[in-house]
Amino acid sequence: MPQVTVFSLFSDFDIDLFKSGKHFRLYEKLGSHPMELNGVKGTYFAVWAPSARAVSVIGNFNDWDDNVHMLNVRWDGSGIWEGFIPEVGVGEIYKYKIYSNNHGAVTEKADPFARYCEHPPKTASIVWEADYEWKDKKWMDTRKEKNALDAPFSVYEVHLGSWKRDKDGNFLTYEQLAIDLVAYVKDMGFTHIEFMPIMEYPYDPSWGYQLTGYFAPTSRFGDPEGFKLLVDALHQAEIGVILDWVPSHFPEDAHGLGFFDGSHLYEHPDRRRGYHPDWKSLIFNYGRNEVRAFLISNAIFWLDQFHADALRVDAVASMLYLDYSREEGEWEPNMYGNNENLEALSFIREFNEAVYGSFPDVQTIAEESTAFSGVSKPVMYGGLGFGMKWMMGWMHDTLEYFKKEAIYRKHHQNDLTFSATYAFTENYMLPFSHDEVVYGKQSLVYRMPGDEWQRFANLRLMFGYMFTHPGTNLIFMGGEFGQTSEWNFQKSLEWHLTEYAVHNGVQELIRDLNSIYKNYPALYQKQFSPDGFQWIDYGDHENSVLTYIRRGNNAEDELYVACNFTPVPRENYRIGIPKNSGKLTIILNSDDKKYGGAGTDPKISGIKEIAWHGREQSIELTIPPLSIVIFQ
Repeated sequence: MPQVTVFSLFSDFDIDLFKSGKHFRLYEKLGSHPMELNGVKGTYFAVWAPSARAVSVIGNFNDWDDNVHMLNVRWDGSGIWEGFIPEVGVGEIYKYKIYSNNHGAVTEKADPFARYCEHPPKTASIVWEADYEWKDKKWMDTRKEKNALDAPFSVYEVHLGSWKRDKDGNFLTYEQLAIDLVAYVKDMGFTHIEFMPIMEYPYDPSWGYQLTGYFAPTSRFGDPEGFKLLVDALHQAEIGVILDWVPSHFPEDAHGLGFFDGSHLYEHPDRRRGYHPDWKSLIFNYGRNEVRAFLISNAIFWLDQFHADALRVDAVASMLYLDYSREEGEWEPNMYGNNENLEALSFIREFNEAVYGSFPDVQTIAEESTAFSGVSKPVMYGGLGFGMKWMMGWMHDTLEYFKKEAIYRKHHQNDLTFSATYAFTENYMLPFSHDEVVYGKQSLVYRMPGDEWQRFANLRLMFGYMFTHPGTNLIFMGGEFGQTSEWNFQKSLEWHLTEYAVHNGVQELIRDLNSIYKNYPALYQKQFSPDGFQWIDYGDHENSVLTYIRRGNNAEDELYVACNFTPVPRENYRIGIPKNSGKLTIILNSDDKKYGGAGTDPKISGIKEIAWHGREQSIELTIPPLSIVIFQ
């Protein structure tokens, strides 16, 4: 068996960047890289393990003998061990055996930079390199407009393992998903798809949020080129791809990043800052330069190598606060005596600057549940630099309102109208995410009150209200056809339900709402600006009716919206509208029979010179029960 050949892909400049935390393409250097050296084919290996006294590569090719392929430590204090091993090629499985200077600890680790991993529960890394010829040039050349903040952004959130399975209950492959999933998302009219984490993870019940293979698409559905094919197919169908990204924590699995070289290398050494009590996981050391470089390189990797259009950053709130999920005495204040994690704040800002600096045509989206100020404001203005932020307060208030029986809603109209007071303090995305349909919360439709007709009418109304509220939108899979049971990650969605009229009606409504959102500029051109929204009347608590206007760049694009949150039709309901001599046209009525509604005619009258709601003109209409009417 050939021995390790001294070789390096690192220049002195690379090492300086790495030590200073400014090397954001580490995946080009660290990890395993098949190559040819002096006419001999093999693989170059490089791993960061500064507390090691010896590091070897073990695998089938050397019978897992840790004495055969010992890597060489660099002389520059970088803590990088490296070397070229002849005759080791693509497809070989391997790990690093690390002998630590720290109390003689010995660890056996997967490669943090592996491009491909064994199918869990197996845990080894796989040497991987394959050419892929992208066919999405048209999308990549024009995605700046598609991803802009004044463009439609309607997101379908997907867990690949449970969207659909084959007749035997097996996962669909990336290649199968590139046909079935792409066709479905295109047909439904979503502009973007968001994948719950597709990076390799060991434990299915974590849904992918406990990562061990940060640079490897999970092997559950195929190889990395299979995932590229799926992204490519989505782009060719003009659908953007958002990836969930988890820089907030990682699991303690023996083969993962924890205690990597016998020291707290990736995690913070102080358990008060390095351990997450809720998730029983480890927290990155955001103050360590090399760790920051690892994480930012990982973000850049998915944008660079897999053409991702956006990163949705998970659990941002847990990163921002030192006392997150901690009792008094379990955390230590920062240098200013408060609870902000200054190192994490600095990291987040640097991450966003690096991403937008290299890829100005993508977006970063924060899942952040607190009132932290400036999450979606540019770093140069003191913000965190995200493009958008999930509007968690809106989601909570809306679901709380809709679960109430209609007779009580007049006392809680503020639950809906309150969001307008802060809707433009951030660039908000309105999410009905996977977290809202698990752990006993019930499905969206079964959170609604009343009989079956009322449940589905409420669901249609809620979706219509969502699409006409300022901001972008996200719906978790299954919600778009009114799945009745909670989401179960272990099996497929209940696709048979779409054969029933009420479920098919919800699905048809979402198709039409997506079409309206994309084709009516008033719903997206000023979706983050107070200029794009105006109340007609938010004070009609007694009738539980809300009326408002959405505006785009041109006055003639104005849309008027009327919502009736009770099962009682509001007949001859007068609404004041801005000075207008045009004919009013109904754009959508969620009570239409094709959606499963009763088919009530809104009966919009002509515009009359009758002052109402502080306006010179007004109209009368019938607002059907539990419905939304959009007109222009």
